[in-house]
Amino acid sequence: MLRFLVDESSGRRLTKALRDAGHDVKFVTEILPAAPDSKVLDLAEKEKRILITNDKGFGELVFRIGRPASGVILLRLKVDSATSRIKTVLTLIEKFESKLYAHFIVASEIEARMRKL
Repeated sequence: MLRFLVDESSGRRLTKALRDAGHDVKFVTEILPAAPDSKVLDLAEKEKRILITNDKGFGELVFRIGRPASGVILLRLKVDSATSRIKTVLTLIEKFESKLYAHFIVASEIEARMRKL
């Protein structure tokens, strides 16, 4: 079981799909609605959760500013639908479960680029 924090930009349906798959998932809208990115990243790090987001601003926080993160999955999808997000994240879990923590992952429908944090 993995621990995730799903950003508001990634949606309720992804949260439900991950919960249904048996993962420990918190959804930003339920616990920190409209929170700034820095607070969202702080919560993910404090609780050792992998942040799932569509917001490129987290890359700046992690790499340019140097904020710590337990793991980030940045979704950059051609077809940004709930179905596409769910399929992409579940495929990442299936293929790279042991590498999701401590990595910044940029994922599309066809590839995933990983950078160690």
